[in-house]
Amino acid sequence: MTIRLHDTNARQIRDFVPLTAGCVSIYLCGATVQAAPHIGHIRSGLNFDIMRRWFEYRGYDVTFIRNVTDIDDKIINKAAEQNRPWWSIGYENERAFNDGYDVLGCLPPTYEPRATGHITEMIEMMRGLIERGHAYEADGNVYFDVRSYEGYLELSNQDLDDLRQPSGDNETGKRDKRDFAMWKSAKPGEPSWETPWGRGRPGWHLECSAMAHKYLGSAFDIHGGGIDLIFPHHENEIAQAKAFGDDFAKYWVHNGWVTLSGEKMSKSLDNSVLVSDMVKQWRPIVLRYYLGTPHYRSMIEYSEEALREAESAFARIEGFVQRVVEKAGGPVEAAAEVPPAFAEAMDDDLGVPQALAIIHTTVRQGNSALAADDKEAAVARLAEVRAMLGVLGLDPLDPHWAGESDRGEDLHGVVDTLVRLVLDQRQSARERKDWPAADAIRDQLNQSGLVIEDSPIGPRWTLGPR
Repeated sequence: MTIRLHDTNARQIRDFVPLTAGCVSIYLCGATVQAAPHIGHIRSGLNFDIMRRWFEYRGYDVTFIRNVTDIDDKIINKAAEQNRPWWSIGYENERAFNDGYDVLGCLPPTYEPRATGHITEMIEMMRGLIERGHAYEADGNVYFDVRSYEGYLELSNQDLDDLRQPSGDNETGKRDKRDFAMWKSAKPGEPSWETPWGRGRPGWHLECSAMAHKYLGSAFDIHGGGIDLIFPHHENEIAQAKAFGDDFAKYWVHNGWVTLSGEKMSKSLDNSVLVSDMVKQWRPIVLRYYLGTPHYRSMIEYSEEALREAESAFARIEGFVQRVVEKAGGPVEAAAEVPPAFAEAMDDDLGVPQALAIIHTTVRQGNSALAADDKEAAVARLAEVRAMLGVLGLDPLDPHWAGESDRGEDLHGVVDTLVRLVLDQRQSARERKDWPAADAIRDQLNQSGLVIEDSPIGPRWTLGPR
């Protein structure tokens, strides 16, 4: 058993060899909390949640860090526009992100540090970098000297002479325009902290180098994030950490975007589809299926048609699960191990699409067993399906999804009551052998988008494809 991952730095798929046998340490760049999350943000959390689940299934002890950037230019600017404290905006949106992760079934991180809680660690790192000649102070700012670190731009594979480094306001005193800010001097009215170089606030990149060092030490296994973070964020993290003396991350793993009309989903482009809106229109487990089942390095082009296809595909799985539970007369425990073909797909750079094909094949085999009234085979297939779905966080029998109605489907109970009343009328018609009336009721329900199935324990309704 060897898990293989695509390492952005190596530009190839590599065998995963942990720094400590039996343990995996993962640092994921999390939310910058200037606004509520869209589905592109949450996709990253989902992808790395699946990675974490697979490592745990393979027996690893996983330490999973997902940070929160709770101070940056956009948060400060929004606070000024809305005449609100900067921290209230950050906290409100941090809660929105956590709600989004939770509603889509992401396991909580081992630790979720905030940038503003680690100013001391940032000061210590800057002091060390200045002492080593890799950073300098100018006009209250602290900059990293990119020419002082020989390996700069290896991750993004750029040429330093052609580099255009993003630069913010008030970044004065640079020796080289390509140097980047680790610490920004305070402007009037902005939040600031005292340092040996004057009052100011952290730059975006410094926080992650400092927090990864604090929680995972000088070396850890995997650093993750979206492909848009490769430069400048991750490139600058590497420069800071390695110039400080850390080995930093051994593997770099990046997920693809969710796009809309071919463009990256982004608040600045005003093309965001918010998670809070999506879970009002779609069941959260269906949204997880839609975002989590494409390969993590692929792009997802958002469309309602694609979501409807995901809904229909998951309904086939869920319908099989329900039918076997009814046939068995109660819950069926997940198998202790997933099928070998599923494991092989997941070991190969988290090949979820190939793994999902194994699930659908097993569902078809289970349905054939049901049609043949082979209860034992059907139950065995369901046990395998539950084991595989559990790894992907998509087991509809998991307690997390059992409470779905409490997290966005409040009308389900009302609809169920109304449908039951209509089904009772249909049953009365059947009992008096008024078949035309019974069929008419069923047809009307079907036309309304409900699918009615007669089971040994009575009629069951589900939502049909949209």
